[in-house]
Amino acid sequence: MSGRLSLEEWVALLAAELGIGPGVELEIDRVLDVAKDAAHGVARPAAPLSTFLAGYAAGLDGGGPEAIERFLTATGNLASAQEPGEEPDR
Repeated sequence: MSGRLSLEEWVALLAAELGIGPGVELEIDRVLDVAKDAAHGVARPAAPLSTFLAGYAAGLDGGGPEAIERFLTATGNLASAQEPGEEPDR
């Protein structure tokens, strides 16, 4: 591939590199919505950390669409419940 990749191309390339089969569908917009909730509800650095932890938890729970959706929902709900600009205790 030459030139800048689209988001969809990057996700497909990364998934292949990480050994995630082509049969796994990732709802990019859903993940980005959760990241947005974390960035606005908690702090900008919470976006990648939150989506990583949701994915990690889903993987520990066996993976699959149901686990991914369950943990994305839990993460998004928790992030949305935070007061904007409120920094979590470290």
